[in-house]
Amino acid sequence: MAPIDIEPVMDAVGERLRGLRRTRAMTLADVAAVTGLAQSTLSRVESGGRRPSLEIVLLLARTYQLTLDDLVGAPATGDPRVHPRPTTRYGATFLPLSQRPGGIQAYKMILPAGYRASDTDQRSHEGYEWLYVLSGRLRLLLGEHDILLTPGEAAEFDTHTPHAFTNPGTSPTELLMLIGPQGERAHVRARPSRAKND
Repeated sequence: MAPIDIEPVMDAVGERLRGLRRTRAMTLADVAAVTGLAQSTLSRVESGGRRPSLEIVLLLARTYQLTLDDLVGAPATGDPRVHPRPTTRYGATFLPLSQRPGGIQAYKMILPAGYRASDTDQRSHEGYEWLYVLSGRLRLLLGEHDILLTPGEAAEFDTHTPHAFTNPGTSPTELLMLIGPQGERAHVRARPSRAKND
């Protein structure tokens, strides 16, 4: 992760502290009495003539009842990227694409070439699945149905129905999956129909 440029944050601290103090209808004398800091020190910090030490920032954060990040207006440092940790189940590789606990989970699933499942391997469980084939071919055994899906095709089904996947090809099959743990379905929005000319 690239380092955060703290110069702009620190340059804006004084003005931010003055604004916080005024919003709370406090004078420099009021803040000095609460923190034990000299009024002259607080004045220099607010005017930008002095950069506050960590001790000063901590005292002011406690006084204004704010976190350090909120006090100085630090930029968000959260990393929005998902760092998938692959797992292997039944010979297939699953890469989680979402980190939200509960609800619908997103995965990329990779079936190696020649991945096989027989009718007796069909399993059922709580939930609902939606899948989309990215590459390769996917044989979906779904109850009594035997369906071959190719890139760009999608399927959805209740996972109470016994099901299994097979890769009948000579290269890996990659697909995206949305899995709702308690039978939750993905909300698919259709394109609005064009208005007909009368």
